[in-house]
Amino acid sequence: MPAPTYIVPGILMVTIGSTVIGAAASVSTDMAEGIRPIAEYQPFTPVIETLRGLLLGTEIGHNGWLAVGWSLALAVLGYLWSKSLFRRDPAAR
Repeated sequence: MPAPTYIVPGILMVTIGSTVIGAAASVSTDMAEGIRPIAEYQPFTPVIETLRGLLLGTEIGHNGWLAVGWSLALAVLGYLWSKSLFRRDPAAR
């Protein structure tokens, strides 16, 4: 059975929306008080800050480890989710 048609647009909306709210557009210290905590504590910010630091030659601090940690955590979560979907009985749906 194919996936519902609203799954992919929903995932894209969350991904693109969190990237825009994140530090991709501007540094999180320059953001408004309400948006700053969201931008600082989401998985895209450490990755973007690490890439920015590596490309510009500036210090990346602990963002490199946070980026690796978030990437590993999301990879494990995706693996476990796909494994649970693969093992379920298609007739039980």
